[in-house]
Amino acid sequence: MSPGRQVDFEYGIKKDVRNNAIVREIDEERHRQLWRSVGIGGMVVVVLLFSIWLVVDRVAHGYQIQKLELERAAEEEKNEHLRMEIEVLRAPSRIEEMALRDLKLVHPDQDKAIVIERVTSPAAPEPSIVAAR
Repeated sequence: MSPGRQVDFEYGIKKDVRNNAIVREIDEERHRQLWRSVGIGGMVVVVLLFSIWLVVDRVAHGYQIQKLELERAAEEEKNEHLRMEIEVLRAPSRIEEMALRDLKLVHPDQDKAIVIERVTSPAAPEPSIVAAR
């Protein structure tokens, strides 16, 4: 080669470039392993979600039980108040006062008052056993 003549090697070498699509073969073992991993991961997610749901449900039931206990205590207090009110309303002195004041009833005289006593019947005799010969 002479120094005056410069050869351009870049164009002198023909590059063989193929633009064909590369088709990869599917690795069946890797594909099965991938689906197995996805299945195991899915099962783990389901178990975790179920356990979280149980905890949340237990906490919700705890709040509901606490609310019901407060309601029960309030109802028992109201019940006790109503029982006390019944006892006050049943008091004989109050009934006598209302009879005299509102109904204009009067106390009976001692000679006109008739006291009726309740007579209890005697207990029935026990059944007797008769011996036969």
